[in-house]
Amino acid sequence: MRILVLNGSPKGEYSSTLATVRYLEILHPEHTFEVLPVGQRYRSYEKDFAPAKEALERADLILFCYPVYTFIVPAQLHRFIELIKENKPDIAGKFATQFSTSKHFYDITAHNFIRDNCFDLGLKYVRGLSADMDDLTKEKGQKEAEDFFDYVCWCMKEDVHEPVPEPVPEPAHMPVPEAEDLTEEKPGDVVILTDLAPEDKQLSDMIAYFRSVFPLKTRVVNIHDFPFAGGCISCFHCAPKGECIYRDGFQEMLRGEIQNTQATVIAFSIKDHSMGSRFKLYDDRQFCNGHRTVTMGMPFAYLVSGSYSHETNLRMVVEGRAQVGGNFLAGVATDEKDPGEAIRTVAKRLAYAIEHKYTQPANFLGVGGMKIFRDLIWLMQGLMKADHRFYKAHNQYDFPQKKRGMMMAMYLVGGMFANPKIQKKIGGKINEGMYMPYKKVLEKAKERRK
Repeated sequence: MRILVLNGSPKGEYSSTLATVRYLEILHPEHTFEVLPVGQRYRSYEKDFAPAKEALERADLILFCYPVYTFIVPAQLHRFIELIKENKPDIAGKFATQFSTSKHFYDITAHNFIRDNCFDLGLKYVRGLSADMDDLTKEKGQKEAEDFFDYVCWCMKEDVHEPVPEPVPEPAHMPVPEAEDLTEEKPGDVVILTDLAPEDKQLSDMIAYFRSVFPLKTRVVNIHDFPFAGGCISCFHCAPKGECIYRDGFQEMLRGEIQNTQATVIAFSIKDHSMGSRFKLYDDRQFCNGHRTVTMGMPFAYLVSGSYSHETNLRMVVEGRAQVGGNFLAGVATDEKDPGEAIRTVAKRLAYAIEHKYTQPANFLGVGGMKIFRDLIWLMQGLMKADHRFYKAHNQYDFPQKKRGMMMAMYLVGGMFANPKIQKKIGGKINEGMYMPYKKVLEKAKERRK
């Protein structure tokens, strides 16, 4: 079997993700493994895609191999997927799967992204494996990798793959109302971050209409033509002080023009089930902030052109981004039905959040995500010094094992419940006892009302 490995890591042969593939290659000399270093050489494929096209067409199995970066795959692999679609190699009907490494922070959205694009390409998709970064160094992780490879081989032999879903419908792109007078002087400072291309009139109209109905002053930061020197290469140069190794002006723009504002509106047209590789490049380069939620408390909103309601994974990314960042999501206005009404509603909600400094407690997407980072930074504090200082300053080390009073109380209650006589005596009063703290709060509220 000919296996083509699309190595999306910018570290190339020094990728811990690729090491697992090399491990399988050693164990299975009966198969041919060919590795394309797309994470390092995607720009060369932009100039000449022919070698990649030939490799894709002679493969029996296409294996997407990558570390998870910021909810999805690295920007370099994201761009390579765009190149595949642009160059149209004859790969429909081939098998494909994926292997990723991470600390399991939103690995599900990364895998969904690859899966959805495999369906677009007509590939027979086999569910991939998401491993921890150091799994290969443990016997359990090695066995999981071996079992996964055996499973993929079995799927190919038996022609077993994930069912192809209904395709996402073409966007309706309903007309946007004409923008009102933009010369009015307004207070405030809200940034609209976009990758607007000159030919994207629909998104341009959405931005213009939002600016005209929004009661505060806005300014547009367009990253479409920003001179990025490259994507994040995970060199950890930024770990001690938050300084990126690139000197292309990105971090100055990020901290001076985007993060220092009252709110952020992100405007994009859906591309390949995502915000597009340009925004992914922007997201990855934000790693100069490390894992620090530097904009927490700032409200966010989105202007989206495309079939957003049908993009389940993209919706999870948008909500998860806000939840993890500690940002109130004021809404997502799309052009699917009535763009004017959608934009006006989001504008009102965002204005309210700014005026009242409105926030909401995180749900599972935010709480779960930050607990992963909390534990990671605590262990890596010697390297991730800037992150460690930030987490300490913002009380993000909320380790549950420190709540020893609660633990002792639960041991006491557990011991009581283990005694049949006490349990019978308590009867239904346990609920009454658990409700007592809330009853006190309600009584205090009544006193406040007086």
